[in-house]
Amino acid sequence: MAGKLPESLKTIEDYKAANPHYTDILDILADILILREQYRKTLVKPVFSVDEKLIPGKMQGGLPLIDLTGNTYDFTRPREYFYSLVAIAKRRLPHEGQKVLNLIQDEKFDWETQVRLSFSPDLEEPPEIDTKEAETDNEHLDLIDLFVEESLRPEMEYIAEKYGAVVSKSGWSEGYCPICGKEPKIGEIREGEDGRRYLFCHQCGYKWQFRRIKCPFCGNEEQHSLAYFAVEGEERYRVDVCNKCRRYIKIVDVPKSMSDINLDVEDIATLHLDMLAYEEGYN
Repeated sequence: MAGKLPESLKTIEDYKAANPHYTDILDILADILILREQYRKTLVKPVFSVDEKLIPGKMQGGLPLIDLTGNTYDFTRPREYFYSLVAIAKRRLPHEGQKVLNLIQDEKFDWETQVRLSFSPDLEEPPEIDTKEAETDNEHLDLIDLFVEESLRPEMEYIAEKYGAVVSKSGWSEGYCPICGKEPKIGEIREGEDGRRYLFCHQCGYKWQFRRIKCPFCGNEEQHSLAYFAVEGEERYRVDVCNKCRRYIKIVDVPKSMSDINLDVEDIATLHLDMLAYEEGYN
């Protein structure tokens, strides 16, 4: 969440020194974190609002606080933020950034449609756009997807911070985010809290506790079909996999001595684990 920018930027520099292969994308992430904080400082009238009387019922019914697909919003500022994010890519990676710019300037590209699709992939797809050219490297990180997700992050992060304490007491047990409904990509296990597992939402920055022996995607609790793998020398990280739905989630082991970590940064620094999971047939 907001408020720990200097620590996050320091961590990024440490990871760049340890793994120069990630320098370009980590530099982009650093610029995003700085731009995100600037956005948050100028946030006066949030895009999203929550009817507090409905929170208990939503939590009990497994419904996230924000219903993006069922409501209309004034997305003027998030859209402007999106184009500021694209400018980062153009500055940091002129060649790839220009390709991204060309794609979003295509008349077939509609930012709001892409945002809504990211929440409800089952919605009718827009005219197909060739996004292969938007890939910046072999880590399968699509800059357009990253920027579309980030474009609503400051607004949703505001809601997560405002209602996070209430939500954490609600007994939420779903594998998707209670704030915005997005599925997690990464999580953490905290040794100082009896090894509890927390899942992290990249869309709004919220973390919620979730059972260790359970797949967040299909709800599978059969131990024989749940497993994990790690890379030798990187035992701090592991990948939890489900052999029923063939999904995976990356997990960071956080020792008692370590303060809160930025899982946005950890996700980028572990892209090689995504590649390994893909190679093993997980998605």
